[in-house]
Amino acid sequence: MRTLLRSLLLVAAGASPAFAQEAHKVDLLSPNYGLMVWTLVIFVVLLFVLSRYAFKPITAAVEAREQALQAAIDAAKRDREEAARLLAEHRAALDASRGEGQKLIADARAAAERVRTELVEQAHAEQAKMLERARAEIDAERAKAIAELRKEAVELAIMGAGKVIGQNLDRDANRKLVESFLASVSSGAVTASR
Repeated sequence: MRTLLRSLLLVAAGASPAFAQEAHKVDLLSPNYGLMVWTLVIFVVLLFVLSRYAFKPITAAVEAREQALQAAIDAAKRDREEAARLLAEHRAALDASRGEGQKLIADARAAAERVRTELVEQAHAEQAKMLERARAEIDAERAKAIAELRKEAVELAIMGAGKVIGQNLDRDANRKLVESFLASVSSGAVTASR
């Protein structure tokens, strides 16, 4: 940079050899008005050229970059909010599904308990019916056996009486007589005599 400035100064000064020697002895801290003017002119020209052709595209590019970054940030926020909303919905749906599952399990248990209770009640009812039927059959068999015993007792009594008397009695009349006697005797008296 120094060499460039020296060359410019030499060209501006007319390239005199005395000035060139003097230029080597120039103090950098002392003000040089010619250099200041040229620096100011170059700065103004450069500022004009840059503002005319470079600042607008650079500013537009920076603004486009900012807008793109802001759009990306906004999109990321929207996506995050949407993801949070979807997560909340999925969690709510999962909780609802769990609740429904628990309810179905509880309903199934209650239904199974009802079915078990009904089956137990049916079994008890069947058992009671079978016991009642068995008692009825036993009572019928007992009555039948008693009737058979009475019949045989009548037959034996008639045969015994016929042998004792030695004559043949009228069987139908005798049978009616003995049956009426046995009917008058209560079954309690028969069991008490045993």
